[in-house]
Order: sequence, then C-alpha cells, then structure tokens
Amino acid sequence: MPTWWGTPQAVSPRLRLEVEAMRATFGKTFQLRVKPHELLYWEGTVEINLATLTRPEHTIKIVYPEHYPNSPAEAYTVQPRLVSNKHMFHDGQLCLFNPRDGEHYGWNPASSTAVTVTAWAIQWLYAYYTYRATGTWPGVEERVTGRDRPDPTGENWP
Repeated sequence: MPTWWGTPQAVSPRLRLEVEAMRATFGKTFQLRVKPHELLYWEGTVEINLATLTRPEHTIKIVYPEHYPNSPAEAYTVQPRLVSNKHMFHDGQLCLFNPRDGEHYGWNPASSTAVTVTAWAIQWLYAYYTYRATGTWPGVEERVTGRDRPDPTGENWP
C-alpha cells in the first residue's frame, strides 16, 4: 500500500480529505475501491446529457498513482470503452491538462484532488463528443514536438 494512504488503522489526513471532498461533490455517485496489491481508485457512473447519445451513462475510474499527490490522479472511461486519437494516451488514460501549464492551470499537488480530476474527466467526455460531431476538439490545443513530447511515439499526445 502506498504510504500516502496511511494504514487501515490510521488513514492519512490526505485520504480523509479526498473522501470528504468526493462525498461533498458527488454524493454516492463514486465509490472508493481497492483490490489487494492494486492502487486505490474511485469508480462511478455519470450521465452525459447529449440528445445524440443513445446511452448517456458513462462509468469513470479515477486512479490514485503510487506517488500521489505529487503525480496527478489518472482518469479512464470504463464503460462505454472509448477510443480517441486526440487527448487520450495508449492505455486509455484521458489527457486532461498540459503539465507545462503549471500549478495555476493544471494539476496542483497542494490543492487539486480526485474531485478536480473527476470534473476534468466529465468535461473531457463533452469535448470528446463535440469532437466526434464536429471534427474539432473544443478549446485551445497545443502541438508539442520533439523532446517535449511525453509519448515517445508522439501518436497520442493531444
């Protein structure tokens, strides 16, 4: 178990904050889960309100990485399984922000929580369906080249 969680007998203050924030924001929509020898994660189903969707329910998984909060939580769509050539990494992780934007716009270990990442994931879903309908991803996009690219192939960098 990563040290930031604490122990089952003495949960860390950060994890208590995360649980309180998720409950205050999403109620019982997201459940905190852990499987033995795996990472801690939230999973829940949200409804994307678009008239064009025949199935508006989307299950989202927010995974705490081992070095959380120094590394941001990761977001995935579990159901339906979405594939995108924009703003999605090879493993299905959603690309929610540009790390070069810094702590004032992107992930901030001191103030960002799973709530932040969950909200960004929901926004990502709306952007994804806008992109599918129009061919244009909404918002400002940046092209990254060369050594700035986190993906060595460059295929899945937004």
